Amino acid sequence: MPRRSVPDPFAMQVGARIRELRLERNLSLAALADASGLSKGHLSSVEHGLAAITIQTIERLAIGFDLPPLYILTFAAEDERAHATELLRDLSNAEVKKIRRQLQVDLGLKKAR
Repeated sequence: MPRRSVPDPFAMQVGARIRELRLERNLSLAALADASGLSKGHLSSVEHGLAAITIQTIERLAIGFDLPPLYILTFAAEDERAHATELLRDLSNAEVKKIRRQLQVDLGLKKAR
């Protein structure tokens, strides 16, 4: 995708989120680039909001982070649902399943499995 000369505001927000996830995992730019199959230069442009990224780039980054793609586009400061999602990210699958079951019961959605 083409590189911008001026950062796009939303692309900057996504880039900052990618950088946040990368630093949280103590990954260098090169390590994440290798893990996601992207070039280091492209990843740097993405983090600075200068590259227009595709859904395939998000998918590759999710693979590199070993996270569902949802977490790349979750901005906890903006929305309570995103904040709750961010809290769930650090839990084990068993813990998330337990919370989901309890929510189903509490909301009367269906019998918890």
